Amino acid sequence: MKMNSPGDFTRVFRQGKRTGGGGLTILSVENSVGHPRLGLAIAKKHLKLASQRNRVKRIIRESFRQHQSTLSNIDIVVLSRPDISQRDSSQLWAALERHWLTVVAQWQTS
Repeated sequence: MKMNSPGDFTRVFRQGKRTGGGGLTILSVENSVGHPRLGLAIAKKHLKLASQRNRVKRIIRESFRQHQSTLSNIDIVVLSRPDISQRDSSQLWAALERHWLTVVAQWQTS
């Protein structure tokens, strides 16, 4: 499930817990929808070609889908960072793997 309204993104940017690394920053905040939702903000400034941005988005979406069951009711926004252009697919998968563990840990303790 994905986040659609700009208000959802604004709420995550204002209140979100942050975790970074591997060319990505992930913000997460609790929601009341009853399931995790994903929002993507992959900057054209960081990845010039649409094909590169789409590859990154596909990897993020698939990784999110595989980890959905471990995530509680949270909204997640994934942002690209300037160093993302140096990452290949396997490095992105590994970074996302670490991020999901961190996000799960952040929300189990609160």
